[in-house]
Amino acid sequence: MEKVFDVTALGELLIDFTENGISSQGNPLLEANPGGAPCNVLAMLCKLGRRTSFIGKVGNDNFGRMLKETIEGVGIDSGNLILDDQVHTTLAFVHKLPNGDRDFSFYRNPGADMMLTKEEVQKERIAGSRIFHFGTLSFTHPGVREASCYAIDCAKEAGALISFDPNLREPLWASLEDAREAISYGLSRCDILKISDNEVEFMTGETDYRKGAEILREKYGIPLMFVTLGPNGSMAFYKDLFVTAEPFLQEATIETTGAGDTFTACVLNGVLEYGMEGLNEQRLREMLTFANAGASLITTRRGALKVMAEREEIEALVQSRLEK
Repeated sequence: MEKVFDVTALGELLIDFTENGISSQGNPLLEANPGGAPCNVLAMLCKLGRRTSFIGKVGNDNFGRMLKETIEGVGIDSGNLILDDQVHTTLAFVHKLPNGDRDFSFYRNPGADMMLTKEEVQKERIAGSRIFHFGTLSFTHPGVREASCYAIDCAKEAGALISFDPNLREPLWASLEDAREAISYGLSRCDILKISDNEVEFMTGETDYRKGAEILREKYGIPLMFVTLGPNGSMAFYKDLFVTAEPFLQEATIETTGAGDTFTACVLNGVLEYGMEGLNEQRLREMLTFANAGASLITTRRGALKVMAEREEIEALVQSRLEK
């Protein structure tokens, strides 16, 4: 089948309410930012000139209609975005911690994103994609879990590469054992893994993240693996190669929402450019460096989906380091 899309992603599309100052009455002001990890990834890929498509569900309410317009506005195909008349769009309230990290409170019991069903997944959309990308928020409830497993099976059948980001959000799980089970399933099915340092520790108990990553790679046979280390940069594992890249630390960091998603999009763009068999040490280092730079830029902006960096901005940041 002709590959119409470079990347199709399935999962949550929601509103991130982020803090944006204090009102004249002393109350926190919240900004309604379009968000959700899968669409953040797709939005960055669109900035890099890739053709993307999203599978998911929002409420047929003001927020849901705004989200549909937003993803279409950044270039994401919305042909398999369902508007639900019964359940409202999922909301997330993001509280910034002193270290720049975030704490999430979700209004999602239920939320529209978790109501996607297997029957609503358009198989031909996945078959027409070079890469299929997903995370674990679409595994927290039985219906959307079935839809996600079906989509993964469709991708395998069509010969698409499968990309996985655990994107662990502990408050959304009935138990952490359920979260581990879902992550384990994703690890067993993916060709490309992007995982954060805290998720490596969650799955292995290891704080030596290289060692923990090697444990996961060996256990699940993951062909290509990226580990993000926050302010400590990132690592890649491919065949017998182990590659690292330094971070780009920003003095103007506001919050880290979307940094991991930007990183994911940048490395997927590299895979699309070179192919899995075309990767080598130099290309992996270039991919990591570009992804680190892109991730650092998004930390200087509120929100993520609508404010992804342009390719030229990322390249300029990379170039500025080379010139030092």
